[in-house]
Amino acid sequence: MTIHFLAGQPAPESILIDTSLLERSYFENIPDTKLPEQRVIFGTSGHRGTSAEVSFTESHILAIVQAICDYRNGKGYTGPLFLGKDTHFLSRQAERNAIEVLAANDVQVYYQSDDGFTPTPVISWSILKHNHLLDSGFADGIVITPSHNPPSDGGIKYNPPNGGPADTDVTSWIQDRANAYLSARLSGVKRLTFDTAISRSVIKAVDFAEKYIADLDNIIDMKLISESRIKIGVDPLGGAGVAYWDRIAERYKLDITVVNRSIDPRFSFMTVDHDGKIRMDCSSQYAMRRLVDLKNNFDIAFANDPDTDRHGIVVPDLGLMNPNHYLSAAIQYLFTNRPKWSGSIGIGKTLVSSAMIDRIADSLNVKLVETPVGFKWFVEGLFSGTLGFCGEESAGASFLCFDGRTWSTDKDGIILNLLAAEIIAKTEKSPGIIYRELESRFGKSFYTRIDQPTTPQQKAAFKGLSVNQVRTSKLAGDEITFKLTKAPGNGALIGGLKVVSGKGWFAVRPSGTENIYKIYAESFCDEEHLNQIISEAKEIVDSIRIVQ
Repeated sequence: MTIHFLAGQPAPESILIDTSLLERSYFENIPDTKLPEQRVIFGTSGHRGTSAEVSFTESHILAIVQAICDYRNGKGYTGPLFLGKDTHFLSRQAERNAIEVLAANDVQVYYQSDDGFTPTPVISWSILKHNHLLDSGFADGIVITPSHNPPSDGGIKYNPPNGGPADTDVTSWIQDRANAYLSARLSGVKRLTFDTAISRSVIKAVDFAEKYIADLDNIIDMKLISESRIKIGVDPLGGAGVAYWDRIAERYKLDITVVNRSIDPRFSFMTVDHDGKIRMDCSSQYAMRRLVDLKNNFDIAFANDPDTDRHGIVVPDLGLMNPNHYLSAAIQYLFTNRPKWSGSIGIGKTLVSSAMIDRIADSLNVKLVETPVGFKWFVEGLFSGTLGFCGEESAGASFLCFDGRTWSTDKDGIILNLLAAEIIAKTEKSPGIIYRELESRFGKSFYTRIDQPTTPQQKAAFKGLSVNQVRTSKLAGDEITFKLTKAPGNGALIGGLKVVSGKGWFAVRPSGTENIYKIYAESFCDEEHLNQIISEAKEIVDSIRIVQ
């Protein structure tokens, strides 16, 4: 991967967004549904885009929210809708537009008071809490966020009554309905003025934080962390969690220092990511440069992305932990420190996450469920309590409460951060040290992900992949044990290919938004073996392209 000369450096003025241009574009640009890039496209985490490229505009939001209203009406969801937003520039206006449509459709809406921000996991938690207490009138939710995407982007995602990211059948329906509204120039979309909408009794401003924070000691040993007096540093990266950490510290008497309280829609306080862009990716060593530089000031430090569903863990001995390493340490700790969890509770992992997790699961005699990429595949397992921990290599995870009760069915960066503090308080070891102990038991992992340029035609060919097209029997000199186009945990298509040997593996899948495909690879030998796996992965993909 080519590293930009600005990577890790403070963002210069020249790359900051022009908010006035974004705002004009949001209102003035009208999407042309004949152009695929201007249509509503729900990926693994909702619809994302930017107003300057006519991929995230007022028209998109109005159409999508009306489609959500139609969907929930068709399903008979008569409970409230929990509405949250993050700190991206376009999120505030998108929230206002959503309220205009929801009020016109007589939907009961709860949104954060004082024009505040709401983490994605808090919306998931709120949906589940409401629905647990009722037999009917199921609640659902909308979060206005493009996650860790650059400041120019906007996004919107829908969480149905199970609290998690909507499954493909739901998002496909909403996507098609929204595009039909766009094609009809919004004919059929119900809408009130914002002032009228906000005055209606169905629209209620609330404080989402209080009850969520009060429930944290049912999933994290907050008393233990408090008594340990460990020093904690937090960088919300200018995101929706910024108002939560002081309140968490106050309620549970924790020694927390919030090192950055800035809310700036340009995210001018960020250091530049690997490719020269501002990206609030808490798993990137370049975006996390400022917090990493403070690592020796704290026993543990952590960060989140703008909607607070991802985590970034910084330890004094290592700096920023690789997400796979922290997931592994968290799993090892949880499954040996949650005595009330049922012995039948399993682990959920995406098939591009480290095989270290497989080895840990085997040593613990715990069922492992391997799924395609996307947290939606874990929703049912978390909702039913059959999966105790679910995680993605992209630094998103959630887990069950002490008693096995469901906490959230979406990624929760807050509890993953606090878990790191609990680990230190309980074991007197950092998660980094615990991971090194795992390496001494199971072998050292060499893991990478790289992006390769491709064509739309080859991206389409990935959908028709067959294991029979992989004609080689060896990977980097070792016998291939599995060739997969479906996830072993649930039989769902992975949209690509995974090839596994006894000493390593690779997986390839196309990007949903760019003309690239991603190669994930891991070796339990050395860097040379990893590079050989990557080289052979490229050859296999090229041969498949020729066949296609």
